Amino acid sequence: MLDFEARYSTPQVETIERFIGKHYSLASPVSCRLLQRGLNDVYLVIASDGGRYVFRLSHQRARGPADVQTETAFLTHLARSGVPVAAPIPTRDGTLFLTGYAPEGPREGVLFQAADGRDANAADAGDAWANGETLALVHNAAGSFPFEGAVYRLDLEHLLRRPLVRIRDSGIVEDAEVLSDLDNIAARTAKAIEEFSNLTWTYCHGDCHGFNSRINDAGKAVFFDFDDGGPGYLAYDLSVFLWAKISFGRKLTTMWDAFIDGYRAIRPIIPNDYEAAHRFVIVRHFWLMGEYASRAQEWGDNAIGWVAREANFLKTWETEQFVDRLF
Repeated sequence: MLDFEARYSTPQVETIERFIGKHYSLASPVSCRLLQRGLNDVYLVIASDGGRYVFRLSHQRARGPADVQTETAFLTHLARSGVPVAAPIPTRDGTLFLTGYAPEGPREGVLFQAADGRDANAADAGDAWANGETLALVHNAAGSFPFEGAVYRLDLEHLLRRPLVRIRDSGIVEDAEVLSDLDNIAARTAKAIEEFSNLTWTYCHGDCHGFNSRINDAGKAVFFDFDDGGPGYLAYDLSVFLWAKISFGRKLTTMWDAFIDGYRAIRPIIPNDYEAAHRFVIVRHFWLMGEYASRAQEWGDNAIGWVAREANFLKTWETEQFVDRLF
């Protein structure tokens, strides 16, 4: 009997190798290397014939378990539609995902083809354009994908209101004035978004900040990491890229222009979606703050302390972008 129960364990690499060898028809033996431990655990997998794959072991997050069934079905649909994505690899019995058991409970696993190419450059307009182009292809293909059974909807409850509750519940923000500011900013943002008419609804990537892609030899952006995707606002899916260029002190708005040009080369953006994307920058930041706040018991206060300092960024963006509509 252990004295301490696990909240979030890190499996030994050897157990991941055995799990993959048992369930997948890869050239054996396979070798694995942990690439990232965070919202999920991600491993590089190399088969004995040189084939390269990525294994993602999902973690139980505040939202609930990963919706791997919808995610892998959507990725398969995208690959068949010619969209450049890292497609899931079937198991020996043909399923696209598995459940394994760790000390803290069940965790979902998916093996993906490793995306070819190089890392995207945050300050390269060509890479930004390529990301916009691929996101437009994703949204085009989403029109023929039946996503009614998806577990999560990227609406304001999921992206804004629940994350705000997680921030409050974590106790990381101790200043009552800051909490009041966050409440007021969230309320104003939700009201402004809800006043838009006919915002487009689609299946979203959910995390298209530019680094969930690799640029292949043809200059195309190959997308991966659809874990935070689901049916939601197209404007939100656009906004994540803009947010990534202006948050945490970044000043790369010209990359946003290139991204939008790449998107519009494939499909148009209605004016309300484009304008709403600027509002959704605030929503995206709340979502990330809530994700970190919900992991306080795993990562510790020092790792998430930045959340308590983000009201100024949100107020500055709101003032600079919408000052004529605040009062």
